[in-house]
Amino acid sequence: MLKSRDNIRSILYGKVGYVISSRCIVLASVFALISSLSMVSPRLYAVPLREGENNEPLRVVSYNVENLFYPERDSVNSDSVFTPEGERRWSYTRYYRKVENIARVLTVIGEWDGVDIIGLQEVESRECVERICKRLRGDYGFVHYDSPDKRGIDVAMVYKKTRLDTIRSERLKVKGEREGEQLITRDILYVSGIVDKRDTIHFFVCHLPSQLGGKAESEWKRQCAKAVLQQAVDSILAVEETAKIVVMGDMNSAPKEDLQGLRNKMKIERIKDIGTHKYKGRWTCLDQFYLSEGLDSISEMKIFDAEWIQETDEKYLGLRPKRTYNGFRYQEGFSDHLPIVLNINL
Repeated sequence: MLKSRDNIRSILYGKVGYVISSRCIVLASVFALISSLSMVSPRLYAVPLREGENNEPLRVVSYNVENLFYPERDSVNSDSVFTPEGERRWSYTRYYRKVENIARVLTVIGEWDGVDIIGLQEVESRECVERICKRLRGDYGFVHYDSPDKRGIDVAMVYKKTRLDTIRSERLKVKGEREGEQLITRDILYVSGIVDKRDTIHFFVCHLPSQLGGKAESEWKRQCAKAVLQQAVDSILAVEETAKIVVMGDMNSAPKEDLQGLRNKMKIERIKDIGTHKYKGRWTCLDQFYLSEGLDSISEMKIFDAEWIQETDEKYLGLRPKRTYNGFRYQEGFSDHLPIVLNINL
């Protein structure tokens, strides 16, 4: 009997491998089966991304959030209307609600992974931008400078730290004069950074002078701002012809192809029957993206026009953006602008 067992173990030893007890027979057979299958079935390997790489598109949002003021009165700027004692009765409760609404919009746009870059217009202070960052899912940083705007509303850029490493930031001052009138307006924000450890992109966030006083009468003010912007773009392209550039913001005019070296994405898309801002029943695309040629060909743009951030336009029919105030009546809205979204497939 012992000899018979030794013979069996000897056979198993020769065909499968070392077997030191009868309990290992089943395991050895399984390993042999797996080995034989691996010879006829291809193996699938998941190729890991290198550190910092990301296969997801870079999602960029430009959003004029309309009068996001911090409730405390600023001794420098004329913001007394948006204080607890002011005409709007702008309390901390209303301020927190507006921030929550803005964060909700951005969260929905960003879906599971979140928005990567956000250009904000009409934010009063660092505190406002910081609070938005805290209400978003993810680790965000931001760039903000106080500007000389009379009402104290500025532009800012929020970015996801896991996707953008900032290199440099600067505020570009916009100055001008005509017939004795001095132009005092918001700065243009410039930020450069490396996306996913490999692509350098130059970002500009703008909020050009409004059409207050008439479209034609105020056009010179916007031209002054675009001259500053054009000079900055030219200086980048002079160093690198294929530089990646994104200009975003509220241009306060219809889309035009008026920045050399860049393409107006809003004009190219030829969006009809919808815009980002509605005035007296007419939609216009005041909010725009300008892109360098290399980015234009690998990107897609859309207007985020979800019905829940709009309301019924009882006078002119259809829908319109749901503002925080309807006249002086507080209604817990969002903004008088719709956000625009750019997906760049780097």
